[in-house]
Amino acid sequence: MPVGYLPSKYIITHLAHAIYNPTLIDLAILSSKLHLTWVTIICGKLETRIRYASNLGWNTFPVPPLSDQNKSDLTRCAEDILLAREAHWPATIAELYDPETMPDDLRAAHDRNDETLERIYIGRRFKNDTERLETLFQMYTEMTAKVNANE
Repeated sequence: MPVGYLPSKYIITHLAHAIYNPTLIDLAILSSKLHLTWVTIICGKLETRIRYASNLGWNTFPVPPLSDQNKSDLTRCAEDILLAREAHWPATIAELYDPETMPDDLRAAHDRNDETLERIYIGRRFKNDTERLETLFQMYTEMTAKVNANE
């Protein structure tokens, strides 16, 4: 799923989603396999493409409380992803993320990001997408129960 980090001078049209005043932590989360697994199930697909909806994909995505160390680690992961992309300029996102030709440093940066985020969630890497979804749905259930209890 293509995710970028743009300066505020850019205007985002209705054809894309944007987080205004994002942090690099947001980029790390959005770029993760964990988030991709969630949105593939929650948002669905049109043909083979994810049909992202921020009100379903981002607003419902459960994120545990993050310590200062977690935030620092995720920020570094996002920086590493952006630096790896920049190292291959002027390659496009499509070129960078072609599964057959993805640069090794970019693939490694995403792998470190996934491992960092998954360790925040459960203290280790997830075994598979089923375990990812079980954990996320449990967290979502707890998150919505708290919201409903406060109403």
